[in-house]
Parts: sequence; C-alpha cells; structure tokens
Amino acid sequence: MTERARAEGRAGVWSGSWVAERLGVELAGDDSLTGLLGLALRRNPKRAHLLVSNVLGKHVPQSPSVVHGHGVALGRRVRDLLGAETAGHAVVLGYAETATGLGHSVADGLGAAPYLHSTRRPVAGASRAGGFEESHSHATSHLLLPEDPALLAGDGPLVLVDDEFSTGNTVLNTVRALHERYPRKRYVVVALVDMRSPADAGRLEDFAREIGARVDLVTAASGTVRLPPGVLEKGQELVARYEAGSLGADAGAGSGAGGAVGRVSRVDLHWPDGVPDGGRHGFTAAHRERLENALPGMAARIAGALPAGARRVLVLGFEELMYAPLRLADALERTTDADVRYSTTTRSPVLAVDDPGYAIRTRLVFPAHDDPADGPGERYAYNVAGAGFDAVVAVVDSAADTPALHAPDGLLGRLAAHVPHVLLAVVPSYVPHAPHAPERPSMLPEPLRGPDFSSYASDEVGWLLQDFSNVTLEAPTEEREEAIQSGGAHYAESLPVEYQPSEQYQELFHAALDASAARLARAVGAVTEIVLAERSPRPVLVSLARAGTPVGILMRRWAQYRHGLDLPHYAVSIVRGRGIDANALRWLAAHHDPADVVFVDGWTGKGAITRELAAALRDFEVSDGVTGFNPEIAVLADPASCVRTYGTRDDFLIPSACLNSTVSGLISRTVLRADLVGPHDFHGAKFYRELAGSDLSPAFLDAVSAHYPDVTDAVHAQAKELLAADRTPTWEGWAAVERISEVYGIDDVNLVKPGVGETTRVMLRRVPWKVLARAGAGADLDHVRLLAEQRGVPVEEVDDLPYTCVGLIHPKYTRGATGADGKAVAL
Repeated sequence: MTERARAEGRAGVWSGSWVAERLGVELAGDDSLTGLLGLALRRNPKRAHLLVSNVLGKHVPQSPSVVHGHGVALGRRVRDLLGAETAGHAVVLGYAETATGLGHSVADGLGAAPYLHSTRRPVAGASRAGGFEESHSHATSHLLLPEDPALLAGDGPLVLVDDEFSTGNTVLNTVRALHERYPRKRYVVVALVDMRSPADAGRLEDFAREIGARVDLVTAASGTVRLPPGVLEKGQELVARYEAGSLGADAGAGSGAGGAVGRVSRVDLHWPDGVPDGGRHGFTAAHRERLENALPGMAARIAGALPAGARRVLVLGFEELMYAPLRLADALERTTDADVRYSTTTRSPVLAVDDPGYAIRTRLVFPAHDDPADGPGERYAYNVAGAGFDAVVAVVDSAADTPALHAPDGLLGRLAAHVPHVLLAVVPSYVPHAPHAPERPSMLPEPLRGPDFSSYASDEVGWLLQDFSNVTLEAPTEEREEAIQSGGAHYAESLPVEYQPSEQYQELFHAALDASAARLARAVGAVTEIVLAERSPRPVLVSLARAGTPVGILMRRWAQYRHGLDLPHYAVSIVRGRGIDANALRWLAAHHDPADVVFVDGWTGKGAITRELAAALRDFEVSDGVTGFNPEIAVLADPASCVRTYGTRDDFLIPSACLNSTVSGLISRTVLRADLVGPHDFHGAKFYRELAGSDLSPAFLDAVSAHYPDVTDAVHAQAKELLAADRTPTWEGWAAVERISEVYGIDDVNLVKPGVGETTRVMLRRVPWKVLARAGAGADLDHVRLLAEQRGVPVEEVDDLPYTCVGLIHPKYTRGATGADGKAVAL
C-alpha cells in the first residue's frame, strides 16, 4: 500500500466501492453505514462478500479510543434500556473470536457487569459450562469455560454481543442452548450493525414468544445488503481469478522496503498478578478495577521501549485476545504523541486487493502459533504491511508465545519484513483454579444385565445405567415436542410413548432385514477388524445407548467368531447438550484401561454426538484427571463423514433403526432428570418387560451374525481396503445440513436429521414436518414412506442429496401446528 493509496483512502473513497462496482452489491440503510462498513471478498459456499467493520479493530487498524468508545456507547444504551437496578444483575457474553473485545467494551459501558466470552480453545483446568455450534461453520465449536459456573446460572438479563447481526442464527442457537440449561426472563442482543434481511427481521420476536422471554436488540446502525442475481458465483469466480493470478495483495516475507528486516525485541508489561488476560474464564468488576489501575504504568513501559521518533504505531492483538491489547493501545494513545492504531490477527481468510475502494488492502500470512485444538493452519494480519507503521507492538498471551511465533515464517518474522521495529508484549494466560473434586461414594453399582434388565443375554452387554422401569416417564409426542422447542424441557427428561408397529410395518422390517443382513454383517466385520488393527488387540467395547448397543453386541460376536476373543461390552448414556455419563466413565476407568475403551454407535447423522463425546471427555479429563479415553467413535455406517473408524460410509437402511426398544433389548432411550439422577448416580432407562411378545432383538442379532461365515472373505477385502484408504473426516454431512437449513429456513440445525436412521427416529419420536428423499432411492425407504403416509408427512424427492433421506422436525412446533391426530401441517 503506497502513501498515495493511503491518502486516497483518507480522502473519502468508500472501502466497499471496489466490490460494489464489480458485483453490484449495495448497502442500504442508515447514513452512517458506509462509514462503519467496507466490503471484501472471501471464498465461501454461501456468501462471497464480507462486511468489514471500520470500528471493530479486527481487520482494519483504527484508533483504539474509537474502537473502545463504540463498545462503551452500546453498553450505556443497554444500561439505559434495562434501568440501573436491573443492569446491576446483568451478565455480558461476547462471541469468539471477532467480538471478544467488543463484548468486553460493552460490559465496561454497562457498569459493573461481569463478562464472559466464548472460546474455541479448550483449556486444561476449566470445566465446560455450555457450548454451541456456529450455524454457518463446522470449525471448532464455541465453548463456555467460566471459572465460576454460577456466572451463567443467575436470573438477571444476559447481554449477548456480536459484531454483526445478519441472519440471527448464531444468537438463536446460543440462546436456545443456554436457555435449556439456565432459563431466564430477559435477553439483550447487541451488535455494531443490524444487517438482517426483511425475511429474518421477525424471527427474533417469534423466538422470544416461543421461549417465553423478552429479547431486545441494540445496534449502532441498521441496514441490509442487496445482492443481484448470480452474485455468489460471480464473487467466487472473482476470488479464484485473483488468487490464481497472484493479483491479490499478499505481502511476502521479503517484500518490505528494500527487503529490509526490522528489529524484534521484548517489552515486559508487568501485567498485574491474578488479572485474567480477557473474558475466556470470566472477568469481574474487581478485575476491571485492578486493570484500570495498572494500565498507565504498562503503557509507559511500552512507550519507553518504542524507537525514538516513532510517529505511527500499531498495537496488534491476537485472535481472541482483543481486549487486553485494545486497552493497552488506548492507554498508549494517551501516553505518547504518536498516531496509535489497533487491530488483531485472525483465522479468517480474506482476499486482499490493494485498491482504495477495497477494505482489505494487504495480507500477511503466517502459521498458527498457539497449538490450536483443530490443528495447524494459516493465520492472517490485514492492512499492516505497507501501512506506514514505524513500529508494531504484537500482544499475545503466554500460551501463544511458542517457537512457531518466533520462526522465520512466523508472525514476528512476517511483521519484521515490513516494519522497522517490532515489540513483543506477552500477557500471562490466565489459568483458572482447578475445581474441588466432589465427594463420591467409594463404589459405583455393578452393571445391570439381562434377563433382569433387557432381553439380551447377560454376557452380551452390561448396562451402566439405573433402572427406571417403575417410573412414569412417557409423554405424548406432541406435548414433548412443544416443551423441547420452547426451551421448557430437555428431550432426555421424558420418554416418547413407544411406537407399536402395525402388521404391515413389521412385515417391512422383516423384509428389510432379509435384504440387508449380509450387508450388515460385512460392515460389522469390517469395523471390528479396523478396531482390532488400529485401536487395541483386546478392546473394551462401550456402546452409546441405545442405538449403539446392538452394533456393539454384533462386533463382540464377530471378534468371538473370527478371533476367539471374549470382549467386554458395556452400554452407557450420552445426552446431546449434557455430555456422557461421568459416573459411567469413572466405573470404566476403575475396571479397565481407558486406552482400551472403544466407543461404539450405530451410525452418524450430522456428527453432533461425535462432537458431544469429544467435548465431554475433555471436561472429564479436567474434572477427574483421568486421561486415555479416545473420543473417536467406531460406527457401522458413517454417511456424515465425521469419524475414521467405520464399516461403510453408505447411507442405507440398518433395520435396528426401524424400531425402538423392541429391537434394542426392550430398553428405552436414556433419561437424565435432576430429580431422578443425583451427582453420584448413573443415568437411567426403562426395561419394557411388557413388550416381550413383540421383542425382535435376539432375532435381529441372530439374522446378521448367521451371515458371518458367508462374508468372511468379503470382510477381509473390505477391511484391507479401508485400512489403506484416507479416512480423514470431511464433515460433508454437516455441510449438507447447513445447506438444507438455509434452503428450508430452519434456524436450528438440531431440527435437521440426516440419514435413514435419523429420519426413522424423527418419524417414530418427534413431530415431523417433511422428509427429503434422494431421487431414485429404493427399498431402503419403504418403511419411511409407510410411516410418512401414516402420519400425513410429505415426502419430497431431491436431486444431489448426499444422504438417502433427511427428516425435518417441525421447526415452529406447537400443538396448534398439527391436527388433532398429531399429523403435520404445512407452515
């Protein structure tokens, strides 16, 4: 970026004009909108354009007083909205990574409100108090890791802060997840800009009515983005052309002034002991007071380390670490006569074009240097190279002060190629106090076994559950659906009334079993061979109850038939949003080597349970100090492409998905309810002894294992091929669910259930809205079509569907949304 280009930018050229002229994109709304936002391009399957904030301090270097001032002003508006007394009970939650500093600034403006931001960095010593998925991303989930879980458990207002409010999906997903665990009466959503389309404008009000809470919105400006037809394809082509032709403005390591290399040195901040580096684990009013008192001294130390005559200085933060460098920059701005600017690095890839009408002028690329949970990758610093800075103060936390930071191609080296002086300031990463381990009974009960609990033989599976057979837990499907979607109940707190199959449906089950038993046997054999080859020669099979249990038994039978192994097999409960049964893990750790444990499930839908298990095991390591459990699930079928250990990735009918308890040992799905499950108890389930006359569980197992001798050679070939293949998860299923959610206007991805097995569950247990069937799908869907006919659910054929079918739960369900017979009606 030349001095002339910078002057052109200051002279009034809108930093969105380059994109607007080439793609026809328009910003319509408040007069201040173009001052707040520019435009850039990125490679994205949904949206090629990117709104770039001029006052957030992420991509565009800005005066720190301007950045902090915008957040504080929004916080004061929230305080005025709530009133002083109510505001005194508020908690502020910011979003990682972009809005961590903005959320903290809003908390400053609100007053004494404690602050917490979500994080994508798992932290040893911090238990997860919640988490949620970002609806447009299959990157690492957002985690909530407060040092004090009570921070989220109060009944005061929760203020959620993001940089941009566009579709509202992320906010709705967050509120839904948190309201399920910590219900409250009032939420306030804060953003710099409200960019919702007219179609999205009413969703916030509708959602508030559904959960029975008040939800307000506070923004600095509002408007919409007008997109002409074909803009996505045109934008993608433009990005591809610029990247392929090296027309973008990437700044290489040696492209500084004359190829000069700047000087890198450290400055000791004397960061106050015990003050967190940000809001990852919570930031209280007491922390705020101590930081304010320490800021002038830290700014003076930075000023003293700057080169004499430095006129233009950038304080550069690091990804989620936005607030500490912002406040340091703000204090430095008041301490020195230099022109101080502030921005941060980011993990978001954006095309750079050196044009005054484009928001991202230059891009520095460097490898991640904080050992991220989702593995290595590129990171970026925008609008730094060629911006005329005499010095850059790079502020990182101690977890990111690694050899990769100091490597020749690392961030410091990239900065030094373009800036004469680089100062490194390291803020100590806050380590939360380890929670006191709760007192536990010295012994947990032994596993339940058949025939006293389940119709399976006693040696086939041990259930790490408690027996709720004498407790009434069933509720009508429509009543459960309304309670679940309104946030008034969790799905694991009750049970659906068991579906009693008609004679016609039972005939379909037997026909499906006859047709697929050999195919199932091949998949069982293949996944078992992979487990034995890669995981452990004597694995401990632990099924995720209840869909995983028949598969675990079949894998145990294969190991016995083919290798003479008598493998231990247990079934445990895992609940979406609540994690795996920690007491079951404690029992397993006390009786087996955790490294030998292989978790087993039937199939993958979109991969939610895969993520749930990984997060729960991380929490368990922190709470109990037990390591060695491997979160990699072994499944019969992996149509979602989210695990490495599977028998097949085909989406086909697994007959055990056709029925409920009568193909799963007469055991209900698991139950987790506070009045029934104490801190030292296993989760629970019911044994439906009264359904013994309809039980098909042993028949299903015998029909599949009877084919073992016939498929031995095929299993050997299939396992050999899989072991040699690249089985890296692509998360194709999650991407498909996002596309379907977008097309059908469903803001909660949990209402989209992909695959034959998950669609069947929707038809049996939930209130279905539609079934999407891949064009040409045959007998695998006969039972789904029959159930759809019985419940009055339309079946739509869809081209290019990666699954055989997808079940959509009614996205706006109340009992008034269906007829008296529970059949779905159109929205």
